[in-house]
Amino acid sequence: MPRKPRAKIKMKTHKGTAKRFKVTGRGKVMRMKGSRSHLRRHKSKRSKYLFPEMIEVTAKGYIRRVRRLAPNLWKRD
Repeated sequence: MPRKPRAKIKMKTHKGTAKRFKVTGRGKVMRMKGSRSHLRRHKSKRSKYLFPEMIEVTAKGYIRRVRRLAPNLWKRD
């Protein structure tokens, strides 16, 4: 009796990584700033104003880790 071929293991996206990082059309990895959730009354107006701004991740090690944890962020239709 012939053996059935084994099914390949599915790549699973790490949901925490997928929620924290976004990838632009050109492939840049973007992240939000920290310290936004609470104790905002102690922060300056300028720092609160800049919170919604996303920052590019430049460290190659972090980019590699995000790519490994959430490979589906790079997939396009």
